[in-house]
Amino acid sequence: MSTPSSDPGSTPPTQGQQAAIIIPHYNDVVRLRTCLAALVPQIAALTQGDGPGPVDLVVIDNGSTQDLDPIRADFPQARFLSEPQKGAAPARNTGVRESTAPCLFFIDADCVPDPDWLKTALDLSGWDGIIGGRVDVFDETPPPRSGAEAFETVFAFPQEQYVTRKNFSVTANLLTTRKVFEDTGPFDGTVVEDSDWCQRAVARGWPIAYHPELGVGHPTRNDWSALRRKWKRTTAENYFAGGTDLVSRLRWALRAGAVLASAPLHIPRVLRHPALAAGERGPCIGVLIRLRVLRAGWMLRQAVFGERPLNT
Repeated sequence: MSTPSSDPGSTPPTQGQQAAIIIPHYNDVVRLRTCLAALVPQIAALTQGDGPGPVDLVVIDNGSTQDLDPIRADFPQARFLSEPQKGAAPARNTGVRESTAPCLFFIDADCVPDPDWLKTALDLSGWDGIIGGRVDVFDETPPPRSGAEAFETVFAFPQEQYVTRKNFSVTANLLTTRKVFEDTGPFDGTVVEDSDWCQRAVARGWPIAYHPELGVGHPTRNDWSALRRKWKRTTAENYFAGGTDLVSRLRWALRAGAVLASAPLHIPRVLRHPALAAGERGPCIGVLIRLRVLRAGWMLRQAVFGERPLNT
């Protein structure tokens, strides 16, 4: 088992805080800085006098090679921990274990919370269950959008559908309580950790709800290689989540066919999307078809040959 450690200058959690904000991080200092710059004023606005703030702001670094000293110096309000085991799931588990607040707020290092995100989260907190908030996407590059950016604009983070139809929230914007987390158990990094954890919690009887007033922004992946890496990882996680016995692998092969067939069915969605300019629709359709073909190929290969577990 990995042993987490406090980074130099980190302080222990303050007793009596209402919530812990858990942020896993790996080699994304620029975006982490933007995330913390959005959160710290919200914490300050809720802090009374010279007393402690209402939340424990915890960043868990996953072995970054980038220098974290400047961001530690600029954001003394945050506690920085280290988790040597690779993966956001072990990092999040460490953040929970090394904090004491009864409410747990999960957000990703590359997300930008709305100006009222923390106040909204605190207003919603104390409910033993799971809350998934809205996740909007934004571009970090000037227009026109690349095919990857256009694809993410149309298809990334349908959070309301995830919560209301599939009983999970992405961890980019998820609220829960320590009681629910301890009953459900830790995140599992060998599968799609957010859907697996939420569905385990729901199976144990904990309710889940969608609250669009709780909003964060997430950058679109701006090129094909970034989009490919995301879906390569997600395809592997979903393969293990479905089981690796013979029957499960046969089902996985059939699902590969469904993924391939879904590409033309989703073209009208691209053509109708109001956020895309006319010149962005063609590249988006190209990425849609290319990605579905690639995913189907990965899935068929997994069904036939298997795949090595993640984070091993």
